[in-house]
Amino acid sequence: MHKINVIGLGYIGLPIASLLATKGYDVLGIDISDKVVNTINAGGVHIVEPDLDILVKSAVQSKKLRASKKIEPADIHIIAVPTPFKAGYQPDLEYVETATRTLCSVLKAGDLVILESTSPVGTTENVYQIILNNVPAIANAIFVAHSPERVIPGKVLQELIQNDRVIGGINPASTEKAVDFYRTFVNGEVIPTNARIAEMCKLAENAFRDVNIAYANELSLICHDMDINVWELIQLANRHPRVNILQPGPGVGGHCIAVDPWFIVHAVPHYAKLIYQARKVNDSKPEWVINQVVEMASQFENPVITCLGATFKADIDDLRESPALSIIHRLQEKNIGEILTVEPHVDRLDSVTLVDLPSAMNRSDIIVLLVDHQCFKKMDSQLFQNKYVLDTKGVLKINAAVQKLRHATTVVTSPIIEHHQT
Repeated sequence: MHKINVIGLGYIGLPIASLLATKGYDVLGIDISDKVVNTINAGGVHIVEPDLDILVKSAVQSKKLRASKKIEPADIHIIAVPTPFKAGYQPDLEYVETATRTLCSVLKAGDLVILESTSPVGTTENVYQIILNNVPAIANAIFVAHSPERVIPGKVLQELIQNDRVIGGINPASTEKAVDFYRTFVNGEVIPTNARIAEMCKLAENAFRDVNIAYANELSLICHDMDINVWELIQLANRHPRVNILQPGPGVGGHCIAVDPWFIVHAVPHYAKLIYQARKVNDSKPEWVINQVVEMASQFENPVITCLGATFKADIDDLRESPALSIIHRLQEKNIGEILTVEPHVDRLDSVTLVDLPSAMNRSDIIVLLVDHQCFKKMDSQLFQNKYVLDTKGVLKINAAVQKLRHATTVVTSPIIEHHQT
């Protein structure tokens, strides 16, 4: 079996490394964090993902998976490091470039280098150029390809195997070698193309989703001004056989949808006008939520405001680019009252006061639902009595609460739909 290096042991790298180890490969995971390396070598995990702890423990115990801060020679090298953006939404490729230079020290003829990190078009070619600059004698014998992950947090292990994969090499030989590798563990279709199309494919997928979310968020603002229940409107509109409007929310988070469209905008700003505007709509939604909370807080002298959820989506611990966390921090800066946060999937958040749900509901004057965790969806409508409620996801049992408590409760959904106050 081939030896594999996985550079970067985050939300993508660790699942890939542990999955490949259970498939019989000898896998070395490389990370710059002592904590991450020590945790994995002890058979533990530093991120929350269903069944990942079991997989990692099994892989480590079988001695098929190790973690280290130092790279070693291998046959296949998978780069799975972050690709954030810098000021002005410019792509930051420092992690990819550093990882590539690091692996150059152990490359040998015949090795396969795979970039899994979602990247701007041309990044895979840049990876090869770094290899060419550092090890020119063997560069022509190195295979380089890109295979963007297509997984969703909460289902990463399942989707790594079941989802179709797009594989694009810098040349046909690289594509073929990478395709052969992925077919050893992917049940979905493995589809060959070239590196630039593979890179753009992932960006186009996430930009498509971002544009559709922006439509829903913009529609929610329109309905707010027109005194229309946006949730009922979307439900009815979606009964059309060719309409599928998504659900609005407090913004867009995560490392993919909130970041990837900017790679397209940065590359071709003169054409990417719709993609740009969608990003602006989604980035502006947290500010709208904040303004609604500030308005509600003005009804109190020193209100207790509880934010339900801080992660970027439901039932995970991932805080990357989370609009909920951004809203919480901004509300704290506003100094409009005491800000509490209930986040069942995170044990600690710097500068954020985490409390349990019962305590929060007992103390709060204002409830702001930001993430539709399952535990919040099951809340009894009686808990909202005598409180202002801002439901940015439309999942609380607000309607029932309004019917029973209309003389005691102000209910505000996102957008503001109903006011019941005497």
